[in-house]
Amino acid sequence: MEEILFYAFAALAIGSALLVVGLKNTARALFLFFIVLFAMAGLFLFALADFVAITQILIYVGGVLILMIFAFMLSNKELLADLQHTSSQFLSLPNAQSLLLALGFLGVMLYGISEWQQNTPYWITENIRQGNTIQPADNNINQLGVKFMTQYVLPFEVVSVFLLMALIGAAHLSRKEDNL
Repeated sequence: MEEILFYAFAALAIGSALLVVGLKNTARALFLFFIVLFAMAGLFLFALADFVAITQILIYVGGVLILMIFAFMLSNKELLADLQHTSSQFLSLPNAQSLLLALGFLGVMLYGISEWQQNTPYWITENIRQGNTIQPADNNINQLGVKFMTQYVLPFEVVSVFLLMALIGAAHLSRKEDNL
């Protein structure tokens, strides 16, 4: 199951990123970027970089992407109006895709919960047996500092480049175009 989830997150991240670059509709590209960021957080979880995954969701999805969406909504009224005049059917093609995706995520979540309750994963029981657990008296700040400067330097640098790209994108979306 872990291997299937890994490849699903990787395919979702790559496919959505390619669509973000290829779409002409900025609003849809922003929402696909949302999916890319969540898929990357899932891949960070597979790399055992829990803190990076949580940081990805809190900072990028919770802050930067929402800022980009607001900048788009404030600056690009024509594209926003075009989105509102799409199909008025209850289940149009984008809604069907969204429903399929939501049901897929629900299925994966329910499967994961049932597997977790039936038997604890091997890596957790092995770490408990070896005593590799975090105790309340442990100094986690020092451990995080050492991890950031050794093991997780590259992921944080990559994420910082993505943040810079997101800020440039937000500035580009929010600037007013001069009609000459």
